[in-house]
Amino acid sequence: MLNKVMIIGRLGKDPEIRHTQTNTAVANFTVATTERWKDREGQQQEKTEWHRVVAWGRLGEICGQYLQKGKQVYVEGALQTRQWEDQNGQKRYTTEIRANAMQMLGSKGDTGTVPAPAQSENPAAGGGDPFPEAPAGPDQDDDLPF
Repeated sequence: MLNKVMIIGRLGKDPEIRHTQTNTAVANFTVATTERWKDREGQQQEKTEWHRVVAWGRLGEICGQYLQKGKQVYVEGALQTRQWEDQNGQKRYTTEIRANAMQMLGSKGDTGTVPAPAQSENPAAGGGDPFPEAPAGPDQDDDLPF
């Protein structure tokens, strides 16, 4: 089975950083992706999709430190759906991308790569530092990761 998501888009707002009781960082942010096409009449059409992203552990700390509203970013991860009860006892659901890799896009000077952790830093999966000596990203002349 495969559950993999890859998006390139712009941040809708600065990441929100929280810490669990065990001091694990959790970053939440939204990324907008826009699709453009011409309809049958030749008119330019546009549709923007908003994606919720959650990053755990060291990746979450890095997202909180370096990502800002409006910046372009590449996010790779898996879809997950969470369920909870609101104050009125109603079941609520949200689907989000559980990030396991992120690359900041933009000018050469501010591009960086963060690889996928060896183990998930999700509290349910246990602890440990998922980024022992993260390798540097490739040297690029353009703004795209490929």
